[in-house]
Order: sequence, then C-alpha cells, then structure tokens
Amino acid sequence: MKFYKYDTLVDALASLQQRGYTDNYKFEEDQMHGIETGRQYSADEMTIVEYHRFEGESNPSDMSIVFAVESNDGRRGTLTSSYGAYADHKMLNFISKVRIKETGEFRINKKMAG
Repeated sequence: MKFYKYDTLVDALASLQQRGYTDNYKFEEDQMHGIETGRQYSADEMTIVEYHRFEGESNPSDMSIVFAVESNDGRRGTLTSSYGAYADHKMLNFISKVRIKETGEFRINKKMAG
C-alpha cells in the first residue's frame, strides 16, 4: 500500500479526487450523507480507506481532518471535519464505529476529539 502525505487540506482533496474519491459526504442526523447521490449510510455501510490530519500553523482553530471513504455500494468520496476543540463530537463518535480498511477497526484518538 502506498503512503500519501500532504501539506495542506486542499492538496489532499485534489489528490483524492484524482484517485477516484469523487463523492462528497456530510454528517447529519447520525448518518453519513452522500451529497451528490442523496444516499444515507450507517457506520457499518462505510469503510475508511485513509485519513489525513492538518494543523493550522498560525491558528489552532484551523485543525482539520479528511477521511477517504468507500461505501458498501462502491461509492468513493471524502468527508472533512474540524478536530480538537472545534470537533463535531457526534461525527467523531460515528467515525469511531466505521471500519478502517487495513485493520478492520478504528479508534478516535482522544486528542483529536478534544
């Protein structure tokens, strides 16, 4: 498996898009929603393929994370969020239940959740 490292969130999103992660997801009402498809997914219908954290150099509130995900129906896309003090704790709780492709499990680092 190739390891990807990015300097900025914009770089990560552009590369993921080029690699086929073309759908955009948002978290609401305890589910992941495909923005383009309108499809709703539970945690057991998603897999995290990779994720990348970014820290704001001049502003700690710029801390963000991007998840590259696959759905059980073959869709691939990204979900972005803040982490740390500005984290969406409901979303991080949901993500903690989503399988990671390499290990089969995912645990949210308490630092990430704030």
